[in-house]
Amino acid sequence: MIKPRQKLALMSIISIWVLGTLLLTVATSAFAQNNSQGTNLYSQIQLFSEVLQKLKQNYVTDLSDEELIKAAIIGMLGSTDPHTTYFTASEFKDFTTSTKGAFGGLGIQIDKIGDYVTVVSPIEGTPAYRMGITAGDKIVKVNGESIVGLSTDEAIKRMRGDVGTTVEITISRPGISTPLVFKIIRETIKIKSVPYSFKLSNGTGYLRITQFNENTSTELREALSTLENNGITGLIIDLRYNPGGLLDQAVDTVNEFIGQNRLVVETKGRTENKQLYTRYNTKERNYPIIVLVNEASASASEIFAGSLQDWDKGLVMGKNTFGKGSVQQLIPLSNGNGVKITTSYYYIKSGRCIHKMSNDKLLKGQQLSETELKTEDEKNHKQIYYTANKRRVYGGGGITPDITSEGDFLTLFGAELRRKNVFFNFTVDYMVAHDHKLADNFEINDPIMDEFLTYAKKQDIKYTPADLDSANAYIRNTLKSEMVRKVKGDQEAYKVTITQDKQLMQAIELFDRFHTMKELFDHAASVKKD
Repeated sequence: MIKPRQKLALMSIISIWVLGTLLLTVATSAFAQNNSQGTNLYSQIQLFSEVLQKLKQNYVTDLSDEELIKAAIIGMLGSTDPHTTYFTASEFKDFTTSTKGAFGGLGIQIDKIGDYVTVVSPIEGTPAYRMGITAGDKIVKVNGESIVGLSTDEAIKRMRGDVGTTVEITISRPGISTPLVFKIIRETIKIKSVPYSFKLSNGTGYLRITQFNENTSTELREALSTLENNGITGLIIDLRYNPGGLLDQAVDTVNEFIGQNRLVVETKGRTENKQLYTRYNTKERNYPIIVLVNEASASASEIFAGSLQDWDKGLVMGKNTFGKGSVQQLIPLSNGNGVKITTSYYYIKSGRCIHKMSNDKLLKGQQLSETELKTEDEKNHKQIYYTANKRRVYGGGGITPDITSEGDFLTLFGAELRRKNVFFNFTVDYMVAHDHKLADNFEINDPIMDEFLTYAKKQDIKYTPADLDSANAYIRNTLKSEMVRKVKGDQEAYKVTITQDKQLMQAIELFDRFHTMKELFDHAASVKKD
């Protein structure tokens, strides 16, 4: 019988031999391609095997082969970029869930920035969104236990749970010295790519795309059909806070506006380059289009916005986009685990590379000075490219809008009211007291406002007259929106919310002045000259 320590030693020898054989095969292949490079790789593999063997033989306690190899793999991938990662079998399964259109949880898009799991954006209509979780929030604890330093996958595991159960998350928010604690009831998160589409009072259509999942192109076609049947004279496509998603869906949605056999994007890498063209013959859409973007529009949403810009089918308005233009390939491994590897970068039709290189450093927690970031932006945006109709567009490292437009600023008082869920809770009580009925011309009058402020004080929310003055319009609008939601649903509530949306109001105003794409492009060119 083999004794436990003999068994451990035998397993170590076998694992080293298997690993060595596997890596030797790789090294031999590399050696055949380049003798000096192959020799160096082989020597480094020998060094790795030697360290592994010495560690197993001499460490003070027994070590797990599986954990050692996993740590080695993670460390190896950690020397690349923040998007190249290793998954266990369960992690690999969880990772694929977000593209399927539904999952259980809180409703936040997260990423690892330095040691912190950070909110990229809350998903509209979810528990996290309703409670005021916002982009930039750092999640430091889940149910009282620190998650600082953990991977996003491990953080997701701790935040997800059975529908109807409660999770407590503690957040560090920039500009606020004390941690914020949220108690959130988990829900089934159903992701609708196009949650809102309707005709505005001036005849313009409005359509919001929140992310690109497997249902996006289908939902877009249905929304466009309804809007066009209602006789829209123009269209606003809102991609703000859209973190991206599936590349094929980005291409198919672009297809709806530029027609068949048009180049949308190229992926260029070390081993393989691909050109992705539109595939379907679609109806010609001649009405003017404005695409709204901001700093949180990333990846597939940047391909969509940049492609409509490149093909002169839409004017891009808002703020420079995030600049996530690297392509990852998800590769299953033989034991059920998986690896996600960055294989190429996105280049849209005009030749612009979407990827902003400094983002990789920031996401890995590296410090960059304001001067370094400014220099990169200036370099990117000095590069001139041309659209299909020879309009000048600028930069790589994200999409540069044709017209820059500043977004709204949420005051600290407003943020505190959202964080403590005061709007939602007050509205529930108010609607119960008023039998869930609202007058057609309902507005938030002074008595309702006073009642709300009294309620807020009971929630230990403190404010000054200046705080109230600066947030007055926001509070009234948000209260009305929440009450309308209870009676008429999300879309009618959203219509109320956007009346305070500065960027959207500026886009709507452009449609009141200009009625063709040429007029919009001419206006954008004149603004840039000024």
